Amino acid sequence: MIRLKNVLVATDFSESSQVAVEQARALAAAFDASLHFLHVVTEPLHEMWAGYVPGEDFLGTVERLQAEARTRLDLLASPEEVATGRIVLATPWGSPSDEILKYARTHAIDLIVCGTHGRRGWDHIVMGSVAEQVVRLAPCPVLTAQAVKGRVASAA
Repeated sequence: MIRLKNVLVATDFSESSQVAVEQARALAAAFDASLHFLHVVTEPLHEMWAGYVPGEDFLGTVERLQAEARTRLDLLASPEEVATGRIVLATPWGSPSDEILKYARTHAIDLIVCGTHGRRGWDHIVMGSVAEQVVRLAPCPVLTAQAVKGRVASAA
């Protein structure tokens, strides 16, 4: 029988991430596991707007983006859940797939749950797939969730 102690849900706050959050909550509850909510603030140097941020404002921009992400994560859990340690909120910055994998390794994560946009063709080539990278390189099982019109589709 599988034993889950720590479940990680990576969210970019998209519709498919909301599906992943719901599934991760259900799994964490079923296994009485702690639930880690993770939103990776995309490494600013890879963003098009990064060239417009003066050097002295760079860290302030990163901190502002992390604070905004933390505010959104706070909406996913009650203060009581966070205070008991059953829910952990994290907002590192960097490459999303790298940070998800690093977090999973350093926090003994037993299962990663993440949404996938289901991009194909040119969109997939240009945008890449964080979920695909995580599935390929994760130190534990990965459950992907995709929002589908009118229903939820999942694959492991």
